[in-house]
Amino acid sequence: MRGGDAHPAPSPPPSSRAPALTILALAQFTTTLEFSIVHVALPAIDRDLHLGPVLLQWVPSAYAVFLAGLLLVSGRLAERFGPLRMFRWAVLLLAAASALAAVAPDSATLLGARAAQGAAAALLQPAALGLLQHAVPDPAARARAFAAWSAAGATGLAVGAAVGGLLTLVSWRWTFAVTVPLLLPCAAGALFRLRAPATPACHRAVPVAAALLGTGAALAVVTALTVIAGTGRPGAATVLVCAAAVVLPAVFLCHEARAQRVLVDRALRRCRNVRLGTAVAALYMASAGSTYYLLTLLLQQVHGRTAFAAGVAFLPLTVSVAVAGPLAGRLLHGRSPARVACAGFALCAAGLFGLSAVVDAPYPVMLPALVLTGLGNGVVFTALFVLGTTGVPAGLRGSAGGLLTTGQYVAGAVALALLTLVLGPGVDATRIGLCLVLTAAAGTLGFLVTARRALTEAQYGPGWP
Repeated sequence: MRGGDAHPAPSPPPSSRAPALTILALAQFTTTLEFSIVHVALPAIDRDLHLGPVLLQWVPSAYAVFLAGLLLVSGRLAERFGPLRMFRWAVLLLAAASALAAVAPDSATLLGARAAQGAAAALLQPAALGLLQHAVPDPAARARAFAAWSAAGATGLAVGAAVGGLLTLVSWRWTFAVTVPLLLPCAAGALFRLRAPATPACHRAVPVAAALLGTGAALAVVTALTVIAGTGRPGAATVLVCAAAVVLPAVFLCHEARAQRVLVDRALRRCRNVRLGTAVAALYMASAGSTYYLLTLLLQQVHGRTAFAAGVAFLPLTVSVAVAGPLAGRLLHGRSPARVACAGFALCAAGLFGLSAVVDAPYPVMLPALVLTGLGNGVVFTALFVLGTTGVPAGLRGSAGGLLTTGQYVAGAVALALLTLVLGPGVDATRIGLCLVLTAAAGTLGFLVTARRALTEAQYGPGWP
C-alpha cells in the first residue's frame, strides 16, 4: 500500500465516482477562488493595513509563488505518503491558514498567512489529482472528469472576483474566512467518501534541494520585479535582488540538468503534451488570468466604483466563464484539446484587445469584450489540463498536472509583478489599457502555439512523431 494511506481499496464502483468527483472539484474550486477573491478587496486591505501599491501585489503573489514553488515536491510527497493522507492534511492546513489571514492584525501576518495558504494549496493539488485518477480509472471517463475538475477551477477564478466584492461590503476579512466553510465538505469527504489507491508505496527520495532552489528562484524573480517597481532607481538592494533573480534560476536549471534527484521527472520532460500544456497554462495566466487584477484597478481606481459595485460588474465575466467551462468539456468529446484551447485563446485575445480600446467608455460598452474574455477564459482553463495530461503514462499524470499548475501560478506571479512595473505609481486608464494590450498579446501567442499543434495534428494525426 502507499505509505500513509492505511486502508487502500480497489478502484471504486461507478456509483461512488460522482461524490468523489464533487469533493475533488470543490477543492479545486476553493484553491482557485482563494487566488482571485482578494483582488477586489485589495484597496480595502490597503486602507486597513497600509501595505502600499507595490507591497499590495504580494497579497495575491505570495499565494501564487508558494503554490507554484512547492507544487512539484508536493507531488513527490503525495507519492511517498499517499494522496488521501496528503489531501486530508492539506485541507486542514488551508483552513487554518485562511482563518489566520481573516484575523491578521498587520501586513506581515497577512502575507505569512497567504504564503501558508499557497503551501497548503500546493499539497492539495497533486493529492487531488491522484485521487481523481483512482476514482475514474476508465480513460474516456477520466478525460471527462478532468474537464469537469478543470471547469470547477475556472469557475472558482471567476466567482472569486464577483463574490469578493460582495464580501468586502461587510469586511475584506470575509474574503479569507469564506474558505473555511467551503473546506468543511472536503474534510468530511476525505474522511468518509474518498478511498486510497491500492498501489505500492513509492520510496523515491524527495528532492528537497531542488524544491528549495525552485521556490527560491521564483521568489527571487518576483521580488526583483517588485523592488524595481517600488524604487524606480538602482541601488545596492536592487542590484543584489536582481542578481539573485538571475543566479538562482540558472543554478536551478543546472541542478535539474545534472543532479540525480531532480524536481521535474526526466520522463515527464520528454512528453510533448506536458511541455505544450505547461506553455498553455503559463500563457493563460499571463492573459486571461491577469484580467481580474487589471479590471479591479480599472473599476475601482479609475471608474470610482465601490468594492461591491466592482464585484457586481464582474458578474458578466463570471457567468461567461461558468457557461464556457461545461461547454468546453462537451467540445473535448472527440475533438483535439489543442483545437479547443486554440478557440479559447482566440476569444480571450479578442476580448482583451476589445477591453483595451474601451477603458474610458461607459460600462455597457465594455460588456461585449468582458463576455468574450470570460468565454475564452473558461474554454482555455478547461482544455489545458486535458491537453497536458493526454498520452502521459498513468504513473506520471499526477506530476504532469502539478507541472501544469506550477507553470500557471509562476506565470501569474511574474505577470502580476510585470504589470505592476508597467502601471507605475499612478494608475490611470492609459496605463491599464497598455497592460490589457500586453495580456492580449500573451493570448495571441497562446492562440498561435495551440493553432500550430492543431494544424500539425490535422495533417499527421494525434500520434505524429
